[in-house]
Amino acid sequence: MKTTADLGDVRGKRVLVRSDLNVPLDGETITDDGRIRASLPTISALADAGARVVVCAHLGRPKGAPDPQYSLAPVASRLGELLGAPVAFATDTVGESARAVVDGLADGQVALLENLRFNAGETSKDEAERGAFADELAALADAYVSDGFGVVHRAQASVYDIATRLPAAMGCLVRAEIDVLQRLTRDPERPYAVVLGGAKVSDKLGVIDNLLGTADRLLIGGGMVFTFLKAQGHEVGTSLLEQDQLATVSEYLERAQRDGVEIVLPTDVVAATAFSADADHEVVAADAIPADRMGLDIGPESARLFADKLADCRTVFWNGPMGAFEMAPYAAGTEAVARALVEATKGGALTVVGGGDSAAAVRQLGFADEDFGHISTGGGASLEYLEGKSLPGIAVFDQAQEG
Repeated sequence: MKTTADLGDVRGKRVLVRSDLNVPLDGETITDDGRIRASLPTISALADAGARVVVCAHLGRPKGAPDPQYSLAPVASRLGELLGAPVAFATDTVGESARAVVDGLADGQVALLENLRFNAGETSKDEAERGAFADELAALADAYVSDGFGVVHRAQASVYDIATRLPAAMGCLVRAEIDVLQRLTRDPERPYAVVLGGAKVSDKLGVIDNLLGTADRLLIGGGMVFTFLKAQGHEVGTSLLEQDQLATVSEYLERAQRDGVEIVLPTDVVAATAFSADADHEVVAADAIPADRMGLDIGPESARLFADKLADCRTVFWNGPMGAFEMAPYAAGTEAVARALVEATKGGALTVVGGGDSAAAVRQLGFADEDFGHISTGGGASLEYLEGKSLPGIAVFDQAQEG
C-alpha cells in the first residue's frame, strides 16, 4: 500500500489529508483531544516537507447542512496549538472560503476545511452526488492522503471516492492501525484474549462469530453480558437484554465449548435499582440478580477473574467498557481491566484498546496512552476489520494497486 513517501517531492503541492478529528465537545471546549494528537505525525511530516496541507474531517452527525454546534472551528484552534503554528480555517467545505484559504497557503502551512458533513454529498448513498462532491474536493488539491482511520469503513466521498481522483497514499496513522490489526489477525502471539463490553451484543455479533475461530479466550462484560447470562438460564432482573439474540448467543456458547475457546463471564455484578450514580446498589452473584435490579458493572470477584485470565496473555484486544464507567459506582470493572492491560504491556504483550468508549474510559480513568501497546482511533473500523469485512477506505488502495 502506498505511503506518503510514494507521493514523491510534495514541496509546493496542495495535499488534501482526510483526518479523523471527530472529538467530543462540551460547547466549544474539546474534552478529549486524542484524535487530534493522533493526526499530528502525518500533518507535521507533510508540512515539514513543504506541502501546502489541506486537512478535512467531520464532526458529529449534522444533516448534510451547516450546523454551528458541529463546527470544526474549535478543532482548528487546538490543532494550531499542537502544531505550534497557525491553522487557517475555511468556513465552508468546497466553496468560496475553502478556495480562498487554500489559495492563500504558502509552502509548509496548514489549513482546515469546515465539517465535511455540512455537505450532503459526503455521506450520500447516491454515487453521482457523492462523486460530484469528491470532484469539488479534488479541485482543491494535487494529491490525497487517507489518515482518518475512524472512517475507513465508510464508503464516503472524502474516504473512498476522492482516492480514485488524485494521486493517493495512506498516512502514518492509518498505516499504523492496519499494521496492528494485522498482528491481531495473522498468527497472533498466544495466548490471545479478546475483551468485549459495551451495551449491545448485537453490535458485536459478527466480531464474536469471527473471533471464535481466532482467539483463545473471550472475556465478556458490559451490558452485553446479560444476554449471555440469560442464554445460560439465569435471572438478569431489569438489566439490558436483547431477547432476539438469545438463540445466537446460545449457539456461540456451544461453538466455543466445542472448539476449545474459553468464554469468560462475570461471576458477580454490581446491581442497582436504577441507572443512576445515586441509586441503591450492591454486589450480587451473576446468576442471582434480583428481579428489581439491573447490572451496571462487573463485580470485584469478576474483576480479579478477568485480570487473572489476562495475566499470561501475549496478545489482548479490548473493545467496550465493563460497565457504566461514566458513573463512579460502576467504574471499577473497567478500571480493573485497564490495569490488567497495563501490566500485560509491561510484560511485553501486545495490548490494543479498540477505540470509542474504551479509549474514552481509559483516559477518563487517568491512564496515559503510553500505558498500552496501541489505542485505536477507530472502534467501528477495528471491529469491522476483526469481523472480516472489507474496509472501503483501504480496499480502494488495493484496487488501485491491482489496476
